[in-house]
Order: sequence, then C-alpha cells, then structure tokens
Amino acid sequence: MYVKKLPELDYGVSVTMKALGGKWKPCLLDCIHLGIRRPSEMKRNIPGSTLRVLGQQLKELEELNIVYKKIYPEVPLRVEYYLTEWGTCLIPVIALMNKWGNDYSEHHCLGDCQTDTTACLKVS
Repeated sequence: MYVKKLPELDYGVSVTMKALGGKWKPCLLDCIHLGIRRPSEMKRNIPGSTLRVLGQQLKELEELNIVYKKIYPEVPLRVEYYLTEWGTCLIPVIALMNKWGNDYSEHHCLGDCQTDTTACLKVS
C-alpha cells in the first residue's frame, strides 16, 4: 500500500503542533502538571480516553523530551511521568488554549452548548 509522505515542517507553529497535536496531549500535560502522574490516574481524569491511546501519546511526548518516565522497581510495577523543562514551558500555552476555548465556547454557544468541558482539567 502506498503511503504519501508529507515533508516535515520546522517552523514554530508546526513544531508546537507536533508537540501538542494529538487528542489528549494537552490534557496529559495538564494532568502531570497538577500532580497526576500515573497513566491509570490520568485515564480516570480524562473521560473518554483509553490507556492504549494515552500510552501512545505519552511515548510521543517522551520521544520529544517533553516528559520523562520514571519506573519504580516494585511489584506491581509503578510508572510515573514528569514534565521536563520543555514540558513545563508548555503549561502557559495550554492555559491560554484552555482560556481561548472557554471564551470561544461561551461566546458562540451562548450558554446552550452541549459540550463536555470535563475532558481536560482546569489549568490554574
């Protein structure tokens, strides 16, 4: 099967979208920032997510050096994720995205919106 390859773009917005693009990446970073570090806890705090997809996106964030994984040699195995310096730099971006989304939703839905706003935790 032929797969069309698109060129890698390396300008600011493209790089940012590579880091944050993905259904749950901003929510995952928000969780980690708020101290929710284990994948099972993240799943409980992100309604509609699955451990498989969260795991894939955490792996992508780890490959981009935005989060790092700490594995504890216990039985059962315990894995926790932490923000790197680059991950911490994204928190204000996520806060602005959250504010923009809330403002947009309020303005365009006029209070009659049927959207689920619990999918991401509120960034302080």
